[in-house]
Amino acid sequence: MAKTRAQIARKYAAGAPTPAPPRPGSGQKSNGTLVFIAAAVAALFLFWYFHLLTLGQMTQLSDGLPMPDSLIGGYDVAHVEGLRAAMDDDARGQLSYLHKTAGTLFPLIFAFAWLLLVQLNTGRRWLRWLLWSPVLLFVVVDLWENVAIDAMLAQAAPEPGAVALASTLTVLRWVLLAVSLVAGATSVFLPRRLRTRGQLTGTPATGAPAGADGATGANGATRTG
Repeated sequence: MAKTRAQIARKYAAGAPTPAPPRPGSGQKSNGTLVFIAAAVAALFLFWYFHLLTLGQMTQLSDGLPMPDSLIGGYDVAHVEGLRAAMDDDARGQLSYLHKTAGTLFPLIFAFAWLLLVQLNTGRRWLRWLLWSPVLLFVVVDLWENVAIDAMLAQAAPEPGAVALASTLTVLRWVLLAVSLVAGATSVFLPRRLRTRGQLTGTPATGAPAGADGATGANGATRTG
């Protein structure tokens, strides 16, 4: 008997391969990657704007003396006294304004981007927190340094203790920034078996239930003795 078109279509549809379902979490990771890229671009722009552009322009108001934030190796009382004498109240107020705007936004957005980077690439909780720790410390030290520098320059005569604190925070901030960059690179380039949690895989039992003698035929019917 001839088959109808519907029967023929069902026959070939039953034999067609079933497309593999999307991997769980693939869409979420893709969205997270897009957010990371946007945050990383914003952090890079803020780094350029704050450290390279505006702090460089501030030297025009300090007789060419560099701002404390840009001195990776730290500074001493003599440098701060020269800076304090060269900058008037308006110049110091402008530096304080930069600390409250770009100087605050940069560490926060950078930390958000780097925490997300580690989150997307690291499955082991202990490793994730280990790589997060320098980033979190960087935010605390950076924001603290902004306050310490403003307080140091506001003093009529810079105190050695205040200068030593601000200088230490500046050096520590640059060190933590470098370590944070290394931590982010580690989360990406570390071997996958070290970054991800091991998963236990098992094969579920399938097929028809066994009969009295526990034997099952090839077509799924139970054979009885």
